[in-house]
Amino acid sequence: MAKRAKSIKGSGIVLDQNAALPLYRQLYERLRAKILAGQLEAGARLPSTRTLASQLGVSRNTTALAYEQLLLEGYIESRVGDGTRVALLQAEKLFSPGEEAKAKNAELAAGEKAMLAQRYQALIGAIDPNEFETTHPGTRTNLFRTGQPDVTNFPYETWARLVAKHARHTLQTFSFYQDIQGYFPLREAIAAHIGITRGVHCSPEQIIMTSGSQGALDLIARVLLNPGDPVWVEDPGYWGARGALLAAEARPIAVPVDNEGIEVKIGQMLCPNAHLAIVTPSHQFPSGVTMSLDRRLTLLKWAREARAWIVEDDYDSEFRFSGRPLEALQGLDSAGRVLYIGTFSKVLFPALRLGYLVAPPELLKGFLAARYFIDVHLPLLEQMALADFMIEGHFVRYLRKMRQQYLERRDALVEALVRGMGASVDITIPEAGMHLVVWLPQDVSAQAVMHKAKARRIYIVPVSQFSTRALPRDGLLLGFASSSPLELRSGVQTLVELIRED
Repeated sequence: MAKRAKSIKGSGIVLDQNAALPLYRQLYERLRAKILAGQLEAGARLPSTRTLASQLGVSRNTTALAYEQLLLEGYIESRVGDGTRVALLQAEKLFSPGEEAKAKNAELAAGEKAMLAQRYQALIGAIDPNEFETTHPGTRTNLFRTGQPDVTNFPYETWARLVAKHARHTLQTFSFYQDIQGYFPLREAIAAHIGITRGVHCSPEQIIMTSGSQGALDLIARVLLNPGDPVWVEDPGYWGARGALLAAEARPIAVPVDNEGIEVKIGQMLCPNAHLAIVTPSHQFPSGVTMSLDRRLTLLKWAREARAWIVEDDYDSEFRFSGRPLEALQGLDSAGRVLYIGTFSKVLFPALRLGYLVAPPELLKGFLAARYFIDVHLPLLEQMALADFMIEGHFVRYLRKMRQQYLERRDALVEALVRGMGASVDITIPEAGMHLVVWLPQDVSAQAVMHKAKARRIYIVPVSQFSTRALPRDGLLLGFASSSPLELRSGVQTLVELIRED
């Protein structure tokens, strides 16, 4: 005997007339979800398309299209004289709620991890999951987020004009593969810019365009390191550098950072013959300190004597707030041991994904051979637009404008922290960059504050998340670039409440 029919009237299906998703698709997805969750059992009779349309207040065409899609995918069955019923799904339990489904999902996840190469299994735990949050508008807040520039003042009309110009006039160029190193006029513009502003000594022929600074780190690790090679990394330091090393099966050596930068003498005690050192001298991540001249010279001396390489990630150097910045390590290097990295992603807008590597001439052939087998070259159109953006002076003007804006926001954040936490609050006030560090009392858990803040959609990260060792005390990284002074003051009020709760 056939199972008694179940009506779906009153089942909680609500369609949004104002949503971008078509009504038939909304209905299809809601019915499919109820079938997979077991809320509509196998054999249950569904209303006719006319009846359901009347119940939901939609056209019959809407219900007919939804049923047709469900029928095509096997979720429902239609028989002459028997109406439309929910089909019997063997895999139904896989999607139903409960411990069995959770256990099955955990088993699947473990199996997927086991399929990865061993060196990449180690990377899963090293990734900051917040980096991969959804970027749909309205679902993500940038308050206190580090490395996030303010894109609201970017001259998009100028950028669109430059992109359109090259899209119209270079169709023949797009028909061929391009220079592996990148668009030559852009490399010329970069060489001129970093020569003037950072004291970097290079020709356009030494520059390789990369997918941001992370792409440069990955390329360096692939070409210069063998499995097991020891590499100095700052501790606390940028997790992306450590990830690139782990992917190359190199061995990161955590070297502490003090108020002058990486502690070279400790690095020499831990591993005097390291193959490579990765540093952020202009604005150390995450502490924000600038490497002193004495420490820079000591690091260069070690590299020269040990025949080691130094990777200089010139992170946040464009946004220095006072005084002339110290010359880049690369410009101080007389032995050719420094590889210099820069990026436009944090300077202009993150989705641009354009960076560059300045390599010693003797390493170029190796880098270009590796580049050929990785991705050949970067997309051309954005490189052409960026070259014009720099050549026409828009880049320098934009930097000047944003440098002043970020200074005002840094000062507003410091003022709000002092007012909210008292004059004794310990803040590392950066001379450059887009974030600062506020150090917490020892009886306050930075991890606890972070989790409470996340519940309020505020993104803060403890310094300890970037360290492999126990720190004497913990602090919070607070980005200030992408929020207005008013938003920063309001955010500090919330932050102070969370700290006092702990």
